[in-house]
Amino acid sequence: MSSVTTGPRPLPAQVDLDRPSAARVHDYWLGGSHNFAVDRELAERAERIVPELPAAMREYRAFLRRAVRFCLDSGVRQFLDLGSGIPTVGNVHEVARAVDPAVRVVYVDRDPVAVSHSRVMLADVPDVDVLHADLRDPERVLDSPEVAGLLDLDHPVAVLMVSSLHFVPDSDDPAGVIGRYREAMAPGSHLVLAHATGDSDARLVGEQAARVAALYRRSADCLTLRSRAEVTALLTGFALVEPGVTRVPDWRPDTPRTADEHPHRNIGYAGVGRRV
Repeated sequence: MSSVTTGPRPLPAQVDLDRPSAARVHDYWLGGSHNFAVDRELAERAERIVPELPAAMREYRAFLRRAVRFCLDSGVRQFLDLGSGIPTVGNVHEVARAVDPAVRVVYVDRDPVAVSHSRVMLADVPDVDVLHADLRDPERVLDSPEVAGLLDLDHPVAVLMVSSLHFVPDSDDPAGVIGRYREAMAPGSHLVLAHATGDSDARLVGEQAARVAALYRRSADCLTLRSRAEVTALLTGFALVEPGVTRVPDWRPDTPRTADEHPHRNIGYAGVGRRV
């Protein structure tokens, strides 16, 4: 396959433009421009099953912004974003540097297209780097020159797994993966987690969940939905920050919400844990 141009650099020749990518589908839902026809086709088919999906993805991004600000308020000044996708439309470095321009960020993704786009977009941004790696390989991530050169793991770090762990199947032991990152995190570090669900009180349930998961099997990123109890278990070993594991929109919202506000956007759970 020949290279495909994106901005001033070509995409890697091994990129399969006939296969959709979760990172690029999310970019499309967030109003970004770093996606291809095959990604838009998957996104639009998913929307026909659950029309609220774009709004739900914006809720995930809003949670990310709130969690980053919380970590900053807790004294954290370095961030490791695992499964970061394409850093567009208000991502970590933009949110964090509005508070402290000295914040350091490493973005990690296994999608070569997302990484290529990210490197182009962030080429002139100091103290921000991009690593092409799979979050399921903590040793590769933590020992990389990108992480070692930019983050000091002897001091608190925020490890972000927002909309990424539901692409890690049970067979890959997501709890064990998190445990290896936890061991490398200094006390005062935080794990930020948001995860899709198929719980019965969620909008994405039953046949709808199965149909959306089937769509993602066409991509490089199969979808595994987990219950609130399963998501909470992923934070084992961390001290849960109030209000614990909640629906994504309900984690420390910027404005008060009623109990039933936006119930159709409950397609996932969010929580933050502190390393003690």
